[in-house]
Amino acid sequence: MNTRLKKIDERLVPPSEPAILNSVDLMSATILSLSGSFEASEEERKLLCLLSDGRLLIASGQALNAHVQSYRARLERLKRSFTIVFCAIEVIGRLYRSGSEITQRHHEHTVMQVTAKDLLARGCRERASDIHIRVNKLGTDFFFRIHNDLIKVGSQTRDYGERLLATIYGAMTAVSDNSYKPTERQDASIGDRDKLPDMLYGVRIATAPTSEGSLMVLRLLYNDAGDHIDLRPLGFSDGHAALIQVLKDQPIGINIISGPTGSGKSTTLQRVLSGELIESQGKMHVITVEDPVEYPIPGAVQTAVTNATNEIERSRLFSAAISNAMRLDPDTIMIGEIRDGASAQSALRAAMTGHQVWSTVHANSAMAIIDRLVDLGLPLAMTADHTIITGLISQRLVKLLCPHCRRRLATCEDEMTFEQTERLHRAIGNKIARVFLTGKGCKACGGKGTIGRTVVAEVILPDADLCNYLRKSDKVGATEYWRTMLGGQTLVEHAISKIADGLIDPRMAEKTVGHLVPLQQRAKSAAFPQRA
Repeated sequence: MNTRLKKIDERLVPPSEPAILNSVDLMSATILSLSGSFEASEEERKLLCLLSDGRLLIASGQALNAHVQSYRARLERLKRSFTIVFCAIEVIGRLYRSGSEITQRHHEHTVMQVTAKDLLARGCRERASDIHIRVNKLGTDFFFRIHNDLIKVGSQTRDYGERLLATIYGAMTAVSDNSYKPTERQDASIGDRDKLPDMLYGVRIATAPTSEGSLMVLRLLYNDAGDHIDLRPLGFSDGHAALIQVLKDQPIGINIISGPTGSGKSTTLQRVLSGELIESQGKMHVITVEDPVEYPIPGAVQTAVTNATNEIERSRLFSAAISNAMRLDPDTIMIGEIRDGASAQSALRAAMTGHQVWSTVHANSAMAIIDRLVDLGLPLAMTADHTIITGLISQRLVKLLCPHCRRRLATCEDEMTFEQTERLHRAIGNKIARVFLTGKGCKACGGKGTIGRTVVAEVILPDADLCNYLRKSDKVGATEYWRTMLGGQTLVEHAISKIADGLIDPRMAEKTVGHLVPLQQRAKSAAFPQRA
């Protein structure tokens, strides 16, 4: 027995111990002797620690300890190779304490990931566009944004919410620095399909500290956005669809879609580009520059701008990505959003060098897109050039009435104020009998009274005369020319037509597009104000 022990010692234990290791980093290795096939006994864990990188840490002076010898012999039987490294016995104790904490956090993250995925799946079933998680002093509240309404769907403890936010950001997102910082504003996205319900293509995440805790908003990106390429089911009129088809057929120029957050701009862009690719039978080269990629566009080359640590870096990377896309022989470039001067200049340069460009911007109307571009630093002479800016589109979303439980205005007119009724009569005229209000809810609409949302839009194809008005800063003249000579229809007028068709509630329409007063009536009211 002594001979065998001596033989083992001669083979595995060096004559003299090397320098003692005083610290070990668990970022690059995990502890195997904590659990599983190579789990060490309680006595063995006091003296040794096996790491996943092959190191067997042994407390200094304990190489001949019976527990150490027994564990080494077991590793040999299991054919597990190892390299002996001696360290202070305190290091081994610290490692196991840290390893236990890491294992516990990993288990907690795993449980919370399942919880987060269940929350996303529930949001999908309710067809929510966003999920809000608010951590405050007393607890955590969950909200779904459904048909533009924010609806509370549950509550939990504050600690639960903090752990959920840390898991969503730290264990589910695709960012280079995935450490969640509750006191900072952070942006990220979830793109790993294993971490998402089948109905989702991705999730955009934004966080912010609040006076009472933290807020995280998750924008749900559904993977059915490309099921159709026709714009009319979204709510665009036949006239709108015809005008946008003209823009799709133009080989050069920039076409810009405006609207507030959540107005469906990305869905419109996705359908436009998918339609172009199908109509060209795949012979077009479409490149997108997005932050992040939102919806899949079959046949397009979609690129994401990622790993920016701040807005300045993001702006630089976004502009560089647009410039790079121009060198990749594209027919069409889609820029997710024109958000600053650098991206605006890059988009304009792409449109001036023989490319068709599609993008989005935040502006109050189609005509106001020009003002927004000038505000971002572009010269008016170029933004008011119909050979460069070829299309201006603005859109909003209004709730669509459930056809089964909607109510005729004549049966519930008392639910509207006198002023609302007056405006409606002036806007609708003799079509007032066709107006409906939101119903009380039924089985068909899940008790909501609405069955989704529909687009109200305005589409402008500038020509030389319209641009002359814009260069003179005559917005009133430009709008009147567009309406009378080009047959334009404003957002308000499109909403009025949908009210007259019984599709939307006039009260909901006014919350989205403003008072139901057509442009020519507004002009008359301004010229001839009513007397008191």
